[in-house]
Amino acid sequence: MKEYTLITGASSGIGYEMAKQLASKNYNLLLVARSEDKLLKLQQELKKQFNIEVEYLLYDLSEPNSAQDLYKQVQERKYLVTGLINNAGFGINKAFSTSQMDAEQQMFDVLVRTPMRLMHTIIPGMKERKSGIIINNSSVASFIAGGTYSAAKSYMTVLSESMNTELASSGVKVSALCPGFTRTEFHERGRMKMGGLPNFMWLNADKLVAQSWKDALANKPVSIPGWQYKLLVGVISTIPRKFVRQIGMNVRKKQR
Repeated sequence: MKEYTLITGASSGIGYEMAKQLASKNYNLLLVARSEDKLLKLQQELKKQFNIEVEYLLYDLSEPNSAQDLYKQVQERKYLVTGLINNAGFGINKAFSTSQMDAEQQMFDVLVRTPMRLMHTIIPGMKERKSGIIINNSSVASFIAGGTYSAAKSYMTVLSESMNTELASSGVKVSALCPGFTRTEFHERGRMKMGGLPNFMWLNADKLVAQSWKDALANKPVSIPGWQYKLLVGVISTIPRKFVRQIGMNVRKKQR
């Protein structure tokens, strides 16, 4: 069986950049997203440029049972998943008290339920082979209190840290990628107002992904790219929690 690294949300943003960089390192890829046009184009580009195996599966990971169905397809097609990049995600540009519950549930499913289920089904095989690498795309928002997005990302950061410790002697590496504001389509898709953000606070996806992969190989439980966000997280850890809550909610309000 050929080995593959599975990347969710691979058609754009950080997932797209992760696919390109791993392809350049000769990893075979299994790409998952909703847009077949984008996946097909990416597949053709990577196969032609790097001469690797690139397969894709179409899934909307906000749909019920999507994670189970996805893994069933992986098994039926006999893809050996030796790497997992849980990257799919989106944000909601509304306060929890005024948002639609269906939208909140969909976001929770994509940010928490799906990566949790994929990890739970894929980790046993990795443990048996005594090797594997998992990156969960979390956020620096996981360190503040900024609504349900922060809550979901906090879950993924803590779960990644916990699994990193639990699997420390197994050969399986687990890391939470916690980026700050990154130049991708994420904020535009979420209709978030970002005009007031200083330029130095923006991260570039290529450098971010390179740092994330380096940290994951080193089995760091948490990867925080960018000096500005390392500093921010360090400051947050030292100030009273009530100020952290206020910072988080102020950031969210400015995005609406």
